[in-house]
Amino acid sequence: MTSQQIRQQFLDYFKEKGHLIVPSAPIVLKDDPTLMFSNSGMTQFKDYFLGYREPKAPRIADTQKCLRVSGKHNDLDDVGRDTYHHTMFEMLGNWSFGDYFKKEAIDFAWELLTEVYKIPKENLYVTIFEGDASENLGRDQDAYDCWKTHIDESRIINGNKKDNFWEMGESGPCGPCSEIHVDLRSEEEKADISALDLVNNDHPQVVEIWNLVFMEFNRKADGSLEKLPAQHVDTGMGFERLCMALQNQKSNYDTDVFTPLIAKVEQLSGKKYTGILEDEKDIAIRVVVDHIRAVAFAIADGQLPSNGGAGYVIRRILRRAISYSYRFLGMKEPFLFELVAVLKSEMGDFFPELTRQQKLVTEVIREEENSFLKTIEHGLKRIDLIISETIAKNEKTLPGAEVFELYDTYGFPADLSRIIAEEKQLTVDEKGFDEEMEKQKQRSKKSSAQKVHDWVILEEKQEIFIGYDQTETETYITRYRKIENKDGEFYQIVLSKSPFYPEGGGQIGDKGILIPSYTEGFDISNPSLSEIKNCSDLIEVLETRKENNLIVSLIKELPKDAGAVFYAKVNTSERKNTQANHSVTHLLHEALREVLGTHVEQKGSFVGPEYLRFDFSHFSKMSEEELKLVEDKVNSKIKEHIALQEFREIPIAEAMEKGAMALFGEKYGDKVRMIQFGTSRELCGGTHVKNTGEIGHFKIQSESSTAAGIRRIEAISGDKSDEYFRNLETQVKEIAALLKSKDLAKSVEKLIEENTSLKSEIEAFKKEKSKGETANWINDFTESGDKKLLVKKVSLDAGSVKDIVFQLKKEIENAVIIILSDSDGKPMITVGVSQNLEGSYHAGNIVKELAKEIQGGGGGNPGFATAGGKNPEGLDNAYQKALAL
Repeated sequence: MTSQQIRQQFLDYFKEKGHLIVPSAPIVLKDDPTLMFSNSGMTQFKDYFLGYREPKAPRIADTQKCLRVSGKHNDLDDVGRDTYHHTMFEMLGNWSFGDYFKKEAIDFAWELLTEVYKIPKENLYVTIFEGDASENLGRDQDAYDCWKTHIDESRIINGNKKDNFWEMGESGPCGPCSEIHVDLRSEEEKADISALDLVNNDHPQVVEIWNLVFMEFNRKADGSLEKLPAQHVDTGMGFERLCMALQNQKSNYDTDVFTPLIAKVEQLSGKKYTGILEDEKDIAIRVVVDHIRAVAFAIADGQLPSNGGAGYVIRRILRRAISYSYRFLGMKEPFLFELVAVLKSEMGDFFPELTRQQKLVTEVIREEENSFLKTIEHGLKRIDLIISETIAKNEKTLPGAEVFELYDTYGFPADLSRIIAEEKQLTVDEKGFDEEMEKQKQRSKKSSAQKVHDWVILEEKQEIFIGYDQTETETYITRYRKIENKDGEFYQIVLSKSPFYPEGGGQIGDKGILIPSYTEGFDISNPSLSEIKNCSDLIEVLETRKENNLIVSLIKELPKDAGAVFYAKVNTSERKNTQANHSVTHLLHEALREVLGTHVEQKGSFVGPEYLRFDFSHFSKMSEEELKLVEDKVNSKIKEHIALQEFREIPIAEAMEKGAMALFGEKYGDKVRMIQFGTSRELCGGTHVKNTGEIGHFKIQSESSTAAGIRRIEAISGDKSDEYFRNLETQVKEIAALLKSKDLAKSVEKLIEENTSLKSEIEAFKKEKSKGETANWINDFTESGDKKLLVKKVSLDAGSVKDIVFQLKKEIENAVIIILSDSDGKPMITVGVSQNLEGSYHAGNIVKELAKEIQGGGGGNPGFATAGGKNPEGLDNAYQKALAL
């Protein structure tokens, strides 16, 4: 049975049992502050469990793409070293939202595994929650009673809280669970040791394949448990492990989920995969085929590699794969990108995003490989320098801090540093490395640490957003909670009616004010501008976000009476400019597709009051003519004063039929909001101008590359474009006054010619001066045996010093020349070593040591090196240190 057939049988079975089959949610999460990625099958249904949204159906089944590489659920370090851990994996699941519970979930699981998939019953074992006195939770007797109707009681195992009480994070839905384990060992192995002793003990052939979670509780921020409004079922079956069981294999990597990818790696690398666990070559191949899946799906779902957040995680996974292939497969050129086509052919039918984004995924991975391989080459040079300095000091241990800097700043794999050190009979100061790693973790933890308290519920109410139509309203707080982070204490509030747009779709969240009704002399129903300005009880709304379908606004202090009625008002000045920038991104998107082609798709955006940023797929730099044409097309649409057409609750199928653009990596419901300006139609939840004339003028400020195949335009509109042109006009007038000419181009051209002529004269003068200095300095060398040393402090510029040093190197044999200069207040050290002394003295090593005195750094080759610094006063110490040479 192929993996495609196994997946389809699962979905067909639950469809027959009355379940709605839904597609996988994106692997990258954009609207959940507690998670970067879907790390389990239940992530996209969390709001259903918490009661924030109504499910599409009481019974649902799917296969969900999952990623586990950080936080509580982190499998990254195990990947490649065993047969069944993965970064990206599929989780087959069936769900009940207040419909069936333990009995039906257990019955379905048993029937599917034993009757449909035909797994021998004697190979299956189950676990149940044994209870936990500290949580006041008893043994899951209901699950036990259900299971004993199917399986011998001797194969029902009690499990502790760690194994049999499922929680998705520090807080959120949770409950007891029953795991189903399968014994894939040979008959001889089964006779030797009972599987009862191997369940949950990390045995590679006695593995958990399905977890049935019975959602009964919500874990609150204070650690306590509260009953959920209804009982739910959340199950997750590891697709890759199920394929291993059904295809009679001993490793996930021997199933057809991975074998086509492994075959391609064998072809490209010339290395044969044998499946040996300890073989570094085989570990590398497993790492590569696992990681390429995680990276490809993340990029296809909208997350490009970057230096922060989720993008950094993806870059880290990809670099781990590149590092392993470089070290153990001998792959010094990009090749991982060639695996994308294999992945698409195997999984593209069920996950069409791989097919739609194949070119983008391929090019991004190729570019990342090129970049990181250059990093490795650069790192090899750096590690050679560190090794040379260590050997020169007659030491055997590389400084841990420097090896960590290579890892942290340059991305050079620490394992590779260790391997290279061992080849030179050296070691790495592991304690120093670990100390630097811990410091970095603490810095990161401190910057991101946030304590979130539980919600205080003032009223159970369905809160509504009115910000499309109103920017001010009377309202009240339905719930609030305290949060603490590095910036201090704040409060998050939810309003019964909120005019504040929550950050989303690239648009920043609204700011504004709240004024309580108890404010003396304030008319909450119709306040005047002066009343608002002079209000002593005014509360500033600092930001607005969306969390678990709630619109959450941030304030610094809780009002004296949180239960009062409030006047809420959006900062309309910022909103006006923000929505102008948002509407213009729609016009820009359409214009780019008209000028560059329909391959252009939005890949990300930022929309605020100051400017807009628009990322899009395109594989070459835009020409000035193309940028001008795009700008003209957008401004033409602005001048047409095209009215906004808004479709708030339109079926997604109807919106797509009308030609609406669905955005990269977004997940849409059955009903969507479509924004139309003439021929521009996009699915969008943001706020917009009522007609394009309100945008004013559109001006592109820059076009650049952000990743392979991704270009970025930054632009302004509205008030900011007016301000731009006013400033430009002022500058032109000022320059014209300075030049005393209206023909600016001709005047500047004349200045450039004069400047070029003067520069040539100055350079010639400097060279003459250098020759004179060289002649003067020849007599200043001090001798030690047959060696000569010159140490000089001067105020010459870098170019002159370089000319002098090279001239002296030519004229004086057996010489070391050290020039310390402070031209323009900037300290600089230049070192030259005669060619016949380069074996004894290394200019790069000398300059690096001296540069410590001026708080700087630099380097070079054995014959010539330079270093700059921040501390001119340190030149005296550097001078004395140089004399000691």
